[in-house]
Amino acid sequence: MLSVETHEAQPWPDALDWEVRAGEAVAAALALTPYAALADAAPLVEVSVRLTDDEEVHALNRDFRGKDKPTNVLSFPQVQADLLIAMSNSDDGEILLGDIVLARETCAREAEEKGISIPDHATHLIVHGTLHLVGYDHMDDASAAAMEALEVKALASLGIANPYADQD
Repeated sequence: MLSVETHEAQPWPDALDWEVRAGEAVAAALALTPYAALADAAPLVEVSVRLTDDEEVHALNRDFRGKDKPTNVLSFPQVQADLLIAMSNSDDGEILLGDIVLARETCAREAEEKGISIPDHATHLIVHGTLHLVGYDHMDDASAAAMEALEVKALASLGIANPYADQD
């Protein structure tokens, strides 16, 4: 069973149930991967989404990635991708898939630049972060294109427009 825990370090803009939105985003992303069975697995499969500010994300990005600047989203996988399939067949307690952390100011600035709502942009970032938790990356053109295609499909399933449409 999939459980998405959301923690707002500070109130985020928009009167939105972020717990529900994060749960929908994680489920939509996971459903498009080979690890979709984790959503219905016997163990509790947990993803933590932290909605915080640029200052905290800056510190995390510096301390864990060696990049001394804020970024929009960070993902911290807790399970190696090659172990994920076997875990969906387990009935052992709980699996912490990982943590996703979003920076409010960066997210708001990017949403404004793109002319989209903060909730839609944050949803995209949660989908993106979820894909990182299950082993996807964008280190080369082919993997970036594959990851973007999954993001577009997941967002479409939630009624959110293609965030890459203006890049074509």
